[in-house]
Amino acid sequence: MAVLEIVRYPEKILKEKTKPIEDIDDSIQHLIDDMIDTMYVARGVGLAANQVGFLKQLCVIDISIQEEKRPLIVLINPHIVEKEGTVETEEGCLSIPGYMTTIKRAEKVLVKALNRKGNPVEIEGTGLLAKALQHEIDHLNGLLFIDRMSPLKREFFKRRYKKALAAVSSSK
Repeated sequence: MAVLEIVRYPEKILKEKTKPIEDIDDSIQHLIDDMIDTMYVARGVGLAANQVGFLKQLCVIDISIQEEKRPLIVLINPHIVEKEGTVETEEGCLSIPGYMTTIKRAEKVLVKALNRKGNPVEIEGTGLLAKALQHEIDHLNGLLFIDRMSPLKREFFKRRYKKALAAVSSSK
């Protein structure tokens, strides 16, 4: 088991678009395992590869801590093919610890991707699964959930976050 370091906002890699995975080799399998371990240790429901320093279109999701009977999901090169409805939901991010805000998301999504064996999969999500799918795919496209806030709310967040970072730095 290897727990990777989670990249924190405002690190540049979080704003970069990830690259498709061409070959699902042993290094990708190892990265998948490490990402799963990291997500569980961090107590998250999802993790994208760029959150642990890799510009690869890969994410893992496990909402079973909140919704039982849901299997772990590994998505390679995922993309949303359909969206339906709109819902406002509270959201947080492992890369922006301690911050939650309300975001507008699609209520239902259909995602196409490859699983860890390279087989095509389609996942339809509603509720927490829809939110997690959209959140992680946003990461892979270089978007953070704060990018989905209103400009005014985002500026307020950035000022508050910089002050919090400065306070942590000065206490070291």
